[in-house]
Amino acid sequence: MNLNLERPLLFFDIESTGLNIATDGIIELSFVKVLPDGGEPLVKTWKIKPWDYQNNCVIPINPSASEVNGVKDEDLVDCPKFIEVLPEVAEWLDGSDLAGFNSVKFDLPMLAEEIERVRAYCYTRLPDRKSHDKAAEMLARIEKIDLHQSRMVDVQTIYHHMEPRNLRAAYRFYCGGEDFENAHTAEADTLATYEVLKAQLDRYKEPTKYQQEVLKNDVDALSKIGGRARNVDFAGRLYLNDDGEPTINFGKHKGRTARDVYQKEPSYFAWVMNGEFTLDTKRQFALLKEQFDREKKEERNRPLTDQETADAIRMLQDNFQGRLF
Repeated sequence: MNLNLERPLLFFDIESTGLNIATDGIIELSFVKVLPDGGEPLVKTWKIKPWDYQNNCVIPINPSASEVNGVKDEDLVDCPKFIEVLPEVAEWLDGSDLAGFNSVKFDLPMLAEEIERVRAYCYTRLPDRKSHDKAAEMLARIEKIDLHQSRMVDVQTIYHHMEPRNLRAAYRFYCGGEDFENAHTAEADTLATYEVLKAQLDRYKEPTKYQQEVLKNDVDALSKIGGRARNVDFAGRLYLNDDGEPTINFGKHKGRTARDVYQKEPSYFAWVMNGEFTLDTKRQFALLKEQFDREKKEERNRPLTDQETADAIRMLQDNFQGRLF
């Protein structure tokens, strides 16, 4: 079936030096652009030399990553840095929606991080008279890219959505292919859940050709397998709570809204900006700080209502026992 598109849909995948978005880099980026007119998809792949702009050196490929993607450091010696291919990458991204497999959790954050690294580097080059024009031109290209606003189709998410993940489906899959009796009664569901977990441990106790991951028969390990919150930043340091408020998701302020933390401890935001967090995380904290400062300024400049004026006068009268002089 052909895709029904109003805009180009850009499928993409990334290979990297490792899985740490804050410190690893892209070594291969592939785009497949499907056009609304139904023509042949456009394909482009870049081999990229992973670069540390702060220290002006190559980011080495983690050996475990090489085992998966087959790429070694020496294979990328003559390849361009990400900053050198970004103008062309930006052209491919322009006007396109995005698609990938598990891209929301890894590929999209990694792409965003590489763009933020270029942004940070260009800002350091602006004061230099020789590099000012190139840096300004690159920043103008970057400003047109807003991956947070791009529509993202994650094929893995669709797969998990369409293939049931409820208890009855799990019991059929792991415990013999039939529904269990008295489904949706508390006791039957509880017993079925127990049987499913035991069957999962039996099924995934040894790696296979197609399933390398194993389940450890350990409650602590099992309890750490779970979902993700509605993230504000790609690394999940900030998420939206049930009220839609950006909320801290780590450390001593975990569970508190960013607004509350900033009002009572603004130095915490400065600590984040100087800490070992992804550039995207720092950018989202910075945007929130700008928002809160703007709201505070607007509130300070807002004219008092009649009721607020009356309350202020009453408070003054109370403080001075009715005497203003």
